[in-house]
Amino acid sequence: MPDRSEFELSDGVRLHVRAWGPPRAGVTVVLLHGWCQDRRSWRYQIRSLRERGDVRIIAYDARGHGRSGATRLTSATLGQLGNDLAEVLRHYAPAGPVLLAGHSMGGMTIMEYAHAHPIDFAERVAGLLFVSTTAEGTAHTRYGLPPRLATLMRAGETLGAGVLARSGPWRPHRAVLPALRPALRWLLFGDQYDDDALLVTMRSVGRASLRSIGGFRSSIGTQQRLATLATLGDLPAAVLVGDRDRLTPPPCARSIAEALPGIGLTVFPGAGHMLLLERHAEVSAALVEITDRAAGSTPAERRRRARRARRAGYDQAA
Repeated sequence: MPDRSEFELSDGVRLHVRAWGPPRAGVTVVLLHGWCQDRRSWRYQIRSLRERGDVRIIAYDARGHGRSGATRLTSATLGQLGNDLAEVLRHYAPAGPVLLAGHSMGGMTIMEYAHAHPIDFAERVAGLLFVSTTAEGTAHTRYGLPPRLATLMRAGETLGAGVLARSGPWRPHRAVLPALRPALRWLLFGDQYDDDALLVTMRSVGRASLRSIGGFRSSIGTQQRLATLATLGDLPAAVLVGDRDRLTPPPCARSIAEALPGIGLTVFPGAGHMLLLERHAEVSAALVEITDRAAGSTPAERRRRARRARRAGYDQAA
């Protein structure tokens, strides 16, 4: 059974956190979910990691998502999520190598943590997995549509997000979710999916507050972190994406892979944005492989990366 806890962040927001495995495991894996989702999207990967053995697993619902507390609108930003991750690491994984795995907004959260806390990142992080994410906001987002229709849809999405952001901490009414099913299926899934995956996704949307659904859209759309990725050094890492991803299509993944030296890029034919549910066996295998490599990371290697970060002119106030 997982350890369940409520962790209060420095601004008073309470995060719902679950942890598995021994506190002094050889490596700690932190799983970060996507926008309007929650920790349950990593369900298959958690199962695979638990079968591996000596791994500490931490999965939590981001502020304004899942069972975590509501966020103020001014705190519904990727930068805040990066700072939240720093607090979670200090509390739940104060020592030893850490592997960070992020889906969609979760991957962007990792980039914000690396940007704002570069020395901590260099000293602690021993592996990365980016799943269906981007370092360039919505620069490549076309929703799988022709350019003119994509422009109209983006304008409508931006307008709708602004309305939702001002709607408070309320959550979508349960009766509304079935009506959203066709749109969510089209937007988030590829050619093949099972009903359970779509059901988990819909339930997660139902637990995200309207303020979070709308409020995070602005910083997600404008984030630019390729330069940050280029400073991270040689880490065990992989980038995964589906070629039917309408939100973070393959060009997003390719730009991340080009920014990180020696990183592996895998494109899954027929898969959409919810890759960790659609191709869960392949995503789990990639995560376990990077976990094995991260477990072999030495403190000396991480100190060398920290020294490089300092020489590059970074500091904790970046």
